[in-house]
Amino acid sequence: MPRGLQLVFIVIALVVIGLLLAYIWRQSRALSEQRLRDKKTEEFQAKRRDEMVESIRVIAMAIEANQVEYSEGCLRLKGLLEHVEPELLEKPPFQVFQEVHDKISHMPTHRARKMTDSQTLEKMDQERLAVEQEHADDIRQAATTIRHYRFD
Repeated sequence: MPRGLQLVFIVIALVVIGLLLAYIWRQSRALSEQRLRDKKTEEFQAKRRDEMVESIRVIAMAIEANQVEYSEGCLRLKGLLEHVEPELLEKPPFQVFQEVHDKISHMPTHRARKMTDSQTLEKMDQERLAVEQEHADDIRQAATTIRHYRFD
C-alpha cells in the first residue's frame, strides 16, 4: 500500500476518533446536566412533600382546637393526603376525610358561593353542618391520629 494512502487512512482515523471523543464528551456533559436537574427536582419534591406534611399537621391541630370548621379541614386534608399518601384515604380512621369530602364536594365555594342565592346557601349550610355533626367524633379522632402519623 502506498505511503500516501496510509497517511490518508491515518488522518481519516484520527478525525473519526476526534469526532467520537467530541460526541462522548458532549453526551457526558448532557448526562451530568441531566443528573443535576434530576437531583434538584428530587430536592424540590422532597421539600414540597415536607411542607405538605407540615400543613397536614397544622390543619389537624386546628381541627383539634376547633379553629377550623370540620368540613373545611376535611376538604383540605383530603387534598393534601391525595398528594402525600393517597392510600391513607381508604384506611380507618382517615377515610372520614374522603367520606366528608364526597358528601359536601358538590357545594359551591369561593366565588360560586357568593353568586349562589341565600336560600340555597342556607340549605347547603344546614346540610354541611349535619355532615359535620354526624362525623364530628371520627373527624377529631382522625385529626389526632394524622397529626402523630409518621410520613416516611
